[in-house]
Amino acid sequence: MPFARKRFGQHFLHDPATVARILEAVDARPGEALVEIGPGRGALTGGLMAAAGALDAVEIDRDLAAALRAAWATRPGFVLHEADALGFDFGALAAQRGQRLRVVGNLPYNISTPLMFHLLRTPAAVHDLHVMLQREVIDRICAPPGSGDYGRLTVMLAPWVEARALFEVGPGAFRPPPRVWSAVARLTVRAEPAFEVDARYGRVVAAAFAQRRKTLRNALRSLLDAGAIEGCGIDPAARPETLEPAQFGALARLLPSG
Repeated sequence: MPFARKRFGQHFLHDPATVARILEAVDARPGEALVEIGPGRGALTGGLMAAAGALDAVEIDRDLAAALRAAWATRPGFVLHEADALGFDFGALAAQRGQRLRVVGNLPYNISTPLMFHLLRTPAAVHDLHVMLQREVIDRICAPPGSGDYGRLTVMLAPWVEARALFEVGPGAFRPPPRVWSAVARLTVRAEPAFEVDARYGRVVAAAFAQRRKTLRNALRSLLDAGAIEGCGIDPAARPETLEPAQFGALARLLPSG
């Protein structure tokens, strides 16, 4: 069995109880277009295949890919993509499968955030994501306004997904065990963004949370004056973590396009 590689951030899931909870949460049905990112040693692969009858697996590690190919290549419906998920064309796969994808993954902590945003570049291609990430990342994704975990990641994902934390997973569920706890979340992708989103939204959110202790008046000084902020019905003296994502959207629309 291939060893875990540090450069890929690999921690292989092995705990049967955790596997069962993830499979129950995904609740895959026959005929769905299931995609497993980073199947590793295949802890979830068999259960996903059994539930949906088919599976596309994306694995970057050539040794793991070889082991998966040896174990599953003869199974009808199993397709292995030996590729980097960060560069993989999920939109093309959805078009090939004729439906939106249901994505499952124990994502490497070192690429988890860019990988989620890569998937959401083609939101029409993805129905939902069931992801296992570092617990602190899940806390940030699912945080409500006003909480300590609410921040740039929360707000940048909010227009595209409805996020729900499901359960936590201790280090002992993996080999080798990570130094941190993990958690599983369901991100249901919206058919349309919750409000208008373009590059202006990212600029406003980045500026607002660059120094989160600043008020909006000070944090957004280079983009908007206090009068413009007030014109959106938002107190310029408020701190960024108190705003709803849609309020950032309203502020962003005040900026010139382009």
